Amino acid sequence: MDKIVKSDAEWRAQLSDLAYKVTRKHGTERAGTHEDFPNEPGTYMCVCCGAPVFDQAHKFESGTGWPSFYQPVDPEMVGESVDRSFFMKRTEVHCNRCEAHLGHVFPDGPQPTGLRYCINGVALQFEPEE
Repeated sequence: MDKIVKSDAEWRAQLSDLAYKVTRKHGTERAGTHEDFPNEPGTYMCVCCGAPVFDQAHKFESGTGWPSFYQPVDPEMVGESVDRSFFMKRTEVHCNRCEAHLGHVFPDGPQPTGLRYCINGVALQFEPEE
């Protein structure tokens, strides 16, 4: 996989203010911001680099107010790191291609994985299946 590296100025020019804050500065969007996500078959791509990260078939309603998935399209595309912000220890997930912060993963999701990838909708771009 080819890594994508850009300067802070290049990311700022490419992304909306909120997408920049979330993906490049590890922010979080307000819950319920993306309840209108498509329900048709397709793939959710990283808004920064276009890498495929989640599939519509793996999306579920978690009741959290953020898009949730039980697994990534390809585990190699989504990396993890420890997030110790807000006096908590959580597992952050990011795009392995461009290091964009996507959200967090928790061990309280549905089967078959038992995982809940709680993802900022602004970090994703939907591409319908053709």
